Amino acid sequence: MSCGGISHAYVIFGATGNLAATKLLPALYQLHCMGQMAEDVEILGCGRTPYTRDSWQEEVRKQFVEAGMAESPCLASFIQRLDYLSGSLKDAGFYQALGKWISNDGECANNVIFYLSVSPDLYVEVTEGLAAANLLDETHGWRRMVIEKPFGHNLESARALQHSLSDHLKEEQIYRIDHYVGKEAVQNLLVLRFANLILEPLWNRHHIDHIQITHAETLGVEGRANYYDKSGGAVRDMIQSHLLQVMALLAMEPPVSLQSESLRDEKVKVLQSIRPVDLEQLATHAIRGQYAAGEISGQAVPGYLQEEGVAPGSHTESYAAMKLYIDNWRWKGVPFYLRTGKRLKERRSMVAVRFRRPPMQLFHGSGISQPHPNWLLIGIQPEDAVRMEVSAKVPGLEMRTRQIVMDASVGHPGERKAEAYEELLLDVIKGDRSLFLRYDEVKAAWNVVDPVMQRWGEDEQLPLQYPAGGWGPKAAEKIFEGSDRAWRHSLSCNGDE
Repeated sequence: MSCGGISHAYVIFGATGNLAATKLLPALYQLHCMGQMAEDVEILGCGRTPYTRDSWQEEVRKQFVEAGMAESPCLASFIQRLDYLSGSLKDAGFYQALGKWISNDGECANNVIFYLSVSPDLYVEVTEGLAAANLLDETHGWRRMVIEKPFGHNLESARALQHSLSDHLKEEQIYRIDHYVGKEAVQNLLVLRFANLILEPLWNRHHIDHIQITHAETLGVEGRANYYDKSGGAVRDMIQSHLLQVMALLAMEPPVSLQSESLRDEKVKVLQSIRPVDLEQLATHAIRGQYAAGEISGQAVPGYLQEEGVAPGSHTESYAAMKLYIDNWRWKGVPFYLRTGKRLKERRSMVAVRFRRPPMQLFHGSGISQPHPNWLLIGIQPEDAVRMEVSAKVPGLEMRTRQIVMDASVGHPGERKAEAYEELLLDVIKGDRSLFLRYDEVKAAWNVVDPVMQRWGEDEQLPLQYPAGGWGPKAAEKIFEGSDRAWRHSLSCNGDE
């Protein structure tokens, strides 16, 4: 049986929230303007605020203009795609009204995407409401559900969430979005590794000394203190999701193809091969910290415990660093250092791959006792960059060396860089799940961090304090265990060694 009515519907729960206003609707607008969205795609915003179709369209238009978007025919035609349905997610009548909108008073939308831009504790309630109204049935077209991290706050809750979702949805209907994986620079890791034969012979324990993955923020909790303090923290917010995903992309074996299942199979193998953190030597394998008062860009900022909404004496970490090992043939013995923190000196996300030093120093007149190692530096934000740090001769009569940078940055002046949500939202329409997380990925990631979180939960001492505007607790250097390794803070030539 074929159905008339609209062909595709994007239904956004929590449409009046910050994520929808700053990411989802602007991304859909860009897809519309680039001609990437079919004419029959309609976008339904759902929320408790009692907008009508006309008042919602005007509200979105006003938001866009205030954000700097010019009035244009493209904006005008995009606004016409928008509709709105008000109601409570706890009300069965709301889901009945939603079903009536989807079916267009008797004719059914062939394909529907439900985007849950709501608090994670509402995921199950919304899913059950949709199921009770028979809105997840795929008799007349597909139904896809997009959910944002966190996917649980530990392994046990992740399992419970998966059990509840799987009562009503097949795994292929669930799109667990991690916007970090949608960033151009993160996707470029796949191209860098598998489209350049020059790297593959070096990409192993014989040539790589260690790999660092950093996500540093200058911001604090910025109005999210209540959520962050109760269910967040640096490990849950960043390491368990974003940074372990980057680690998997860096360490995975070449997939059979870039089809979603092949790609995700290889990522899961990496995550499942990560050695459990040694809890008896936790101080040299995992460090946690909390920012104290300090200065960011010359402005005084409060400490974490002084932020409004943070519980007195909170043990929630705003900084975390972990040393992980992958016990497989390629990576045995190579440490991966992951760190993330708030109120740090710079906003920067990057990967730093340090290669082993040459076995001996031939250039004795160079002024250094041992040769510098090479670095492959990959900037994720604020700049997309790919740079190789190598040694070269200093011009002149003496045989002296210095470090220079070979810059292969991917961006060019005038090129527009696609935002992560643009590609991810388009992939949901296409049914491409390559950049979305499968449940076994989520489970494997929780298996890595859960034991550390549990041990920290038993510790009565506060996380190590570090002043805002620095690079985190000094004790974070202990993670290198007295080797000649140190944190790499920048993409500049030999900037940190």
